[in-house]
Amino acid sequence: MILQALSRYYERSEDMPREGWVRRGVDYVLVLDDQGQCINIESIGELKKGKTVPRDLLVPAIGKQAMKHTNSGVDANLLWDNASFVLGTGNKGQGKLASFIATLRDWLGTVHDQGIQAVLQFCGHIQSNPDSVTALIERFQLQEAFEKRDPVLVFRLVSDIEYVHARPAVRAAYEAALSKARSGSPLRGTCLVTGSTNVPLAPNESVIKGVWGGQPAGCNIVSFNARAFESYGKRERNGENAPISQSASFAYTTALNYLLTSKQRVQVGDTSTVFWAEEPHDLESALPDLFGEPPRDDPNRGTDALKALYAAVQTGKFTLGDAQARFHVLGLAPNAARIAIRFWETAPAMDLAQRIQQHFEDLRIAHAAREPEHLSLFRLLAACAVQGKADNIPPNLGGEIMRAILEGLPYPASWLNAAVQRCRAEQEVTYPRAAAIKASLNRMIRHCNRIQPHQEREFLAMLDTANPNPAYRLGRLFAVLEKIQEESSPGVNATIRDRYYGAASSTPVSVFTTLLRLKNHHLGKLHKGRAVQMERLIGEIMEGLADFPRQLGLRDQGRFAIGYYHQRQALYTKPETATETAD
Repeated sequence: MILQALSRYYERSEDMPREGWVRRGVDYVLVLDDQGQCINIESIGELKKGKTVPRDLLVPAIGKQAMKHTNSGVDANLLWDNASFVLGTGNKGQGKLASFIATLRDWLGTVHDQGIQAVLQFCGHIQSNPDSVTALIERFQLQEAFEKRDPVLVFRLVSDIEYVHARPAVRAAYEAALSKARSGSPLRGTCLVTGSTNVPLAPNESVIKGVWGGQPAGCNIVSFNARAFESYGKRERNGENAPISQSASFAYTTALNYLLTSKQRVQVGDTSTVFWAEEPHDLESALPDLFGEPPRDDPNRGTDALKALYAAVQTGKFTLGDAQARFHVLGLAPNAARIAIRFWETAPAMDLAQRIQQHFEDLRIAHAAREPEHLSLFRLLAACAVQGKADNIPPNLGGEIMRAILEGLPYPASWLNAAVQRCRAEQEVTYPRAAAIKASLNRMIRHCNRIQPHQEREFLAMLDTANPNPAYRLGRLFAVLEKIQEESSPGVNATIRDRYYGAASSTPVSVFTTLLRLKNHHLGKLHKGRAVQMERLIGEIMEGLADFPRQLGLRDQGRFAIGYYHQRQALYTKPETATETAD
């Protein structure tokens, strides 16, 4: 399913290279005359964010070396490669240069093109005069650049504007040679992706780059790493174990590499998530705005995308494209030299939009005007991590949350646990933590109510004065007691939250008697009218509370946090907008 969907995406896209070609970053152009003499070494890097980065060019892809070299040193590319292959520099340099020349002769040696002949003459000269390479690099003052890294080089004739590999005669000859090589493949069979029979099969070596945390040289999504998986003589590298045609292998690899470098990709924890539709669809560009961090120059982008999504779902007029178009979401995570599939979801665009809308509805909670309406997944995860650092986000958590969103499942319990623990450890219920706790609890409640209806009411976005849950009411009570202390002792260094939040939210019986005694002392410092108002509010909250529980479990600690957060927001909000009750 995954490879088929990726192959179809490749077929319908006009932005991806055709079979036998790949986009790779190139640093320099070796400019040659007709006799193969190097006239110049031109830098073609692009300036991005103050740094020079390689320029993406379409270059020949004769094998997996176009994405990742082996350690053999004999797998050169055609008419482009690292300086170690093109100039014979560094470790195994002469062997790599010999491989580069042999590759060019094998593929295009019989082609009568001035560009190819010039490249062969240039390479032949430096092969017989290795010391000339050092002089060449020094002549153009590139010693430091070539020592720091192994730059990628291409060729161009001084009399031409096209790179040698892009000259019409060279392209035609290369594509003819490629077609001949593939049609003569010794291993043929039925492709698992397309169903085509008697087609040349590709080795299971397709390289995927761009998965966060994966090896820089690339990883495999189809691979077998033990002899136990090679039964009946079906060896891994020749493609018998997972028969995929050469054209389908190129298609799915190119499509996935393209998606991982496009705007249709979002990083959630350690999970690299990509989106695409069967046909061009506006939701492809909207989803990254919904889940990613908004850019600093456009902080409202996520909110605007969310409004469009809500409008599309609520009105029934799906303005984001065809409501029934099939949409795919793929989550990938690193696993040594391979790629793990975190999740794979495919659904009609409208169904997916409704599940995403439900996610944001579950997150919706009262907050200060300065806080953003739209919380990205990264901000939610970071708020529940130790010290708020991305490095401390549990590896699998982002992928599990994304899967829950896309499939409409309860959020992982580890998310609720992380949010509650951070509230206790830091004695602070922040907006993102409160949103995460509310969303987690509401999904659990909704799931339980499907099994046994009317077990518990869902939490509202704002204060729910009619909610009878004891833990929720205790959280509200704690917020009121803190407010009384703040008003009676302005500028106090440590409030009861700093001293007692952890105990109050987990073992209420151990602290609430003390807190209520302190309350009487604090009320004595308030204006009489305000003291009466606060006493009345405490009485309303404690109505129905039979006793203080000895202990609160994880979910009740979450309910306590929501009650505390809701009441705090209400105490600092105008009365007419502070409360909300369920229908």
